[in-house]
Amino acid sequence: MIKKIISTLGLGTLLALPINASELYKNFEGYHTPNRELSQFSAMVVDQYKVVAVGNFKTLSARFPDAKIIDLNGKTLLPGLIDGHGHVTGLGLNLQRISLRDVASEEDSVSKVIKFAKNNPELSWIRGRGWNQELWPTKAFPTKKSLDEKIANKPVWLRRIDGHAGWANSKALALAGITRDSVSPPGGEIIKDSAGEPTGVLIDNAMDLLEAKIPSSSLGEVKNAISLASAHLASIGITSVHDAGVGGQVYQAFGEMAKSKELPIRIYGMLSVTANDYPAMLKHGIINTVDDQLVIRSVKISADGALGSRGAAMIEPYSDDKENTGLLLHSPESLKSNMKRAIDAGFQVNVHAIGDKANHLALNYFEEFNKDKNSRKLRHRIEHAQVVKTSDLPRFKTLDVLPSMQPTHATSDMNMAENRVGHARIKGAYAWRTLLDDGVRVVSGSDFPIEYANPFYGLHAAVTRQNRQNQPPLGWLSHESMTLSQALNSFTLDAAYGAHQDDVLGTLEPGKWADFIVIDKNIFKAPMSQIWQPKVLGTWVGGKKVYSAVKK
Repeated sequence: MIKKIISTLGLGTLLALPINASELYKNFEGYHTPNRELSQFSAMVVDQYKVVAVGNFKTLSARFPDAKIIDLNGKTLLPGLIDGHGHVTGLGLNLQRISLRDVASEEDSVSKVIKFAKNNPELSWIRGRGWNQELWPTKAFPTKKSLDEKIANKPVWLRRIDGHAGWANSKALALAGITRDSVSPPGGEIIKDSAGEPTGVLIDNAMDLLEAKIPSSSLGEVKNAISLASAHLASIGITSVHDAGVGGQVYQAFGEMAKSKELPIRIYGMLSVTANDYPAMLKHGIINTVDDQLVIRSVKISADGALGSRGAAMIEPYSDDKENTGLLLHSPESLKSNMKRAIDAGFQVNVHAIGDKANHLALNYFEEFNKDKNSRKLRHRIEHAQVVKTSDLPRFKTLDVLPSMQPTHATSDMNMAENRVGHARIKGAYAWRTLLDDGVRVVSGSDFPIEYANPFYGLHAAVTRQNRQNQPPLGWLSHESMTLSQALNSFTLDAAYGAHQDDVLGTLEPGKWADFIVIDKNIFKAPMSQIWQPKVLGTWVGGKKVYSAVKK
């Protein structure tokens, strides 16, 4: 049974909206994908919260003569964009910490850490995220030594861009009790040098040893992080996020904020199977507020790590590390039992799987569970589906498993992905078009804050297979490109389908929530190289303007 949280927007209010309260938006170029096909319109009627009609101004003004007319001055209107995989609290906290994204070297990263520490003397821990050794001249993991030379009296903890590795100074390692005698935990690695000393880099489950010593954020701090992230997301055209990994404190914050109408964008939450209070959250059951502002009906299970840190679980060793096949974060038996437990509770299961071994295991278990037709109806997903055996790609369609993929991962990883997996395995990697041609719905997102949250970056990468410097000139593995209408659909209707919300979100068809954005550039008429460039002028959620580029 779906539990409904009572919000300040009551069902009776929705049913009693007067027709004369309608707004008629005109003079724009509108695009959406009803029935997954591109459709255009130039006028739209919104009655408080929902779309009443779309079409042209002449017809709609005759049907709704008393509507308030709002002229959009020839701009472009799209459905609110849905990010199918992000980390809301992580983004909000990142906005308050050191960003090491795109920093060019280990030395420059340390300099940025020192500056931040001097400007924030009240902090007991110095924390940040975003470093990527693949962008550095050495391409080598950093070490504690470079941090220790500059900041030895405070613990420093810096997560890699993908979140699957971290870099610590000696103070942080000491607080965590990590020494040369420490043994790597299952599903993790304490990297040590040739003398057996920890270097300061921890991979996957080994990070838990250190993070357990970091003071927890208060509920108020979590709410503030959610508010900061939500405001940022609304400003770049995102009206709904599938939050990939919700623990108890965030779960509580989302619930309280939804009830008090403090969530400006929609949240589709995935319970984190590793959260301490996961059993209680699962037992509580599905949550769906009457205004669809907060929905929690899925579970996130991470099967493996990431490609950049060689933590993705591979069937055969890495092409650039012949002794390494990556890491399974759960034993196969534990992965299977966790999946079954969530399915038995009626929850959609979303398995993080990047390596071909992790994807293969997840598909095998879905195949077994799908013998029960009720499991198949839950629209299970594989988050990332990044490197997949070519023989496994058709199974997404036959098993009704949705690939939840992030287009900018391909353009971020293209400098190292084939080195990691080799020429043969890269044929099953980032294979969006192959899956689409098989008739599979692809749920697109960004995986922020690992990648930038801007959805137009994702649309651009999906269509061009290029970075924002238009490289490589012909696109990377360009045969896997989406068309622009396919890409828009994957960030709207198919993303909504991946959350069981395609009947209320994803297009601007009558009866759906009036979630839409207005942008300054028509991406369907602009050169493909400019798809990433639009600025959002306004964002509406449920007919309410939650962001405006024009400050009052």
